Amino acid sequence: MIRQTVIVALILSASGIVAQAPAPRPKFDTFEVATIKLVDSDAKTGRFIKMEGLHRFIGKDYTLKLLIAAAYSLNPRTISGGPGWTESEHYDILAETPGEVRPTHDEQMAMLRKLLAERFKLTFHREQKEFSIYALEVAKGGPKLKASTASPDEPAALISTVYPQHILLPARNTTMGEFTSMMQRAILDRPVVDRTGLTGKYDFDLEWAPDETQLNGDVTGAPAESPAAPLFSAIQQQIGLRLEAMRGPVDAFVVDKAERPTEN
Repeated sequence: MIRQTVIVALILSASGIVAQAPAPRPKFDTFEVATIKLVDSDAKTGRFIKMEGLHRFIGKDYTLKLLIAAAYSLNPRTISGGPGWTESEHYDILAETPGEVRPTHDEQMAMLRKLLAERFKLTFHREQKEFSIYALEVAKGGPKLKASTASPDEPAALISTVYPQHILLPARNTTMGEFTSMMQRAILDRPVVDRTGLTGKYDFDLEWAPDETQLNGDVTGAPAESPAAPLFSAIQQQIGLRLEAMRGPVDAFVVDKAERPTEN
């Protein structure tokens, strides 16, 4: 994670030293340039979205449906409508971001939403539907979370690493809303609702053995000899929370229109 470095100019004056306010952050509403390429899905390289340096945004091996899930922080099951290719054709995205600072995750997703509207001609509406969901709650004994000491302005860090026998997720400066959002769009097979009542920002580490229902089916499941606990047990043992299966209303995303993008 790269922290934004703020340089405050000091000006000598007759009355002493005066600090100038730092320059405002640029408005991250659209990528400066973006290339979208139709590709064959490659399980060996993996699917990811990341920033490389300050300006290089990379999306690797995503269908339009999974791009929508990432951009709007949704579980893929809550997305419906649109032509069949939105779930079968895979794309790589390479884009450049504006300004002289690295955009936060929310700013990256705002630019991705604009890209989907402009290049995929995506239009949609919302409908409330009932789904099988997971509710994230505080487990008996209370949460095992460390309050973050990072600056309130520093972005959250939630980057999971998949190993042959386990997944490691170090979370830093993270709210429960950000954690549940990541779990529903990238890890679990159904929407997740935050019912912990926890309002702070926290640091914690979560390690678990995945199964084939997680990560959009991109993993085969950890081997039986994996020393890591299953996800539900790990969440309760390691961070003092629990996932409760139930049914509940969710604002579903319905695609009204989508077109294949031009590759430039």
